[in-house]
Amino acid sequence: MGALVRPGAALKEFRAERGLTLAEVSQRTGLPVSSLSKIENGKVELTIDKLLRISLALDVNIADIFGTPTGQYSPQGSSRRRSITRGSEGMAVATKNGEALYQAYDLLNKDLTPMVAEIQTRSIEEFGDFHRHDGEEFVFVLEGELAFYSDSYTPAYLKAGDSIYFDSGMGHAYVAVGDVPCRILSVFSTSRDQVVNFVQSQSKPGEFSGSVPATEDVPHR
Repeated sequence: MGALVRPGAALKEFRAERGLTLAEVSQRTGLPVSSLSKIENGKVELTIDKLLRISLALDVNIADIFGTPTGQYSPQGSSRRRSITRGSEGMAVATKNGEALYQAYDLLNKDLTPMVAEIQTRSIEEFGDFHRHDGEEFVFVLEGELAFYSDSYTPAYLKAGDSIYFDSGMGHAYVAVGDVPCRILSVFSTSRDQVVNFVQSQSKPGEFSGSVPATEDVPHR
């Protein structure tokens, strides 16, 4: 078991190093000054969406907040970061179309975002508006059968072991086929703010389960 980690205290230290006031961080994050003060003093739980917002505002990597070194570079400057997400881990996001587990959540500034998602939508009408975002996406069906809808092609039906790679700017939707569970691995290219936007747009109020306690023991990696 590693040392006791207090993410609020770490955020306060990073803010002080950058010479920022709580009011300035509030302007950058949209979070009230009172909430930021309680977070820094460990008086409230720090959820992943708030953690992402504050980390972006302070330009700090989430892993650094929990004491994991992420800035180790070779003399040539090549990055040597890594992140391991165990089978029982991941940041859970409850969406209107299913459940998603955000992988490698401790690396904030990355080019790719991996998700393992259970698709619960059973019709395109139930899914609603198509998803559209910058970049490219890869989907691999882990279990069950997936109907992949887009605004440019006829529906594609993918079974376990099948995959699809596509431009994310094309409208797309995921629908589970049959009565068995449908689980997919989705990996999409990520802009700096895209992870925060995903969490904010997909999370149901009160149903985001990926909270980080104000004080917790974090094992060595």
